[in-house]
Amino acid sequence: MVKLRLIPTPQDAMLGISKVEQIPKKGDLHQHAVAMLRNMIITGALAPGERLNERELCASLNASRTPVREAIKTLAQDGLIEVSPNRSPVVVPLDAQQTEDLIVVVSSIEALAGELAAARMTDAEIAELGILHYTMLKHQANDDLPDYFKANKAFHRKILEYAHNSTLLWVWDLLSLRVDRARYASNLWPERWNKAMQEHEHILKCLSERKPKATSLAMSEHVQNGLSVVVRSLLQTQQFQPQNQRKPLD
Repeated sequence: MVKLRLIPTPQDAMLGISKVEQIPKKGDLHQHAVAMLRNMIITGALAPGERLNERELCASLNASRTPVREAIKTLAQDGLIEVSPNRSPVVVPLDAQQTEDLIVVVSSIEALAGELAAARMTDAEIAELGILHYTMLKHQANDDLPDYFKANKAFHRKILEYAHNSTLLWVWDLLSLRVDRARYASNLWPERWNKAMQEHEHILKCLSERKPKATSLAMSEHVQNGLSVVVRSLLQTQQFQPQNQRKPLD
C-alpha cells in the first residue's frame, strides 16, 4: 500500500497550501521540510521566540533529522530562525522597527505594481482577481484564516505578476518571506480583517476602472493599514505572539 501524507507542490508551498500526495522522493524532502516549517512559523504554530526541539520537529514533519536540520539552516538564512552555537534554534521574534521598515519598502513596491498593473491588465486578469476576492470573502465568512491568507497572498502576487516587471516581482517574493508573518498576524483582529476586505474591493475597483494613480494609492494604504496594526501591538508588548483566539484592537 502506498503511504500518503500532506505534501505541498512548489506552487502550493508558496501559498501555504497542502495536498495529499505520495511521500516525496529523497531529493524533495528538503523542500518539503522547508515549506512546512515556514508555514508553521508564519501561522504562529511555532511562536516568536520559541525554541525548536529537533526531535519534535521530526515527528511533526514526518521527516528524518537531516532534512529538518537543512530546513532550519535555510530558514535561518531567510531570517525566520536564529541559530547559535550550543543552543537550540529559536524562532526570530517579530520586531517593531523591522516591521515598520518593511511597511515603507513593501508599500512602495505594491504601490508601483498597482500603478503598472492598472495600465496593463486584461479583462481576463481582472476577472481572475475578482474570483480570488470572492474566495477571500468566502473564507472570511467561514472564519477560515489559513485559507483566507493563501487567497490573500495569491491576490497580491497576481497584481505583481500583472505589473509585468520581473525585478519588482523578484524583490516582492524575497521580502514576502519576512512580511508574511506580520501580514498573517494583522488579520487576528476582526476589525482589521473586515477593513482589509473593504480595501481589497476598492483595489479591484480601481484596477477595473484602469486608474493607475488611484490603484497605487489604494495599494500603499492597504499595506500600511494592515502592518501598522502589528507594529502598534509590538510597541505595546515588545513581542507579539499570535494566538488562535481573536484579540480586540485597542
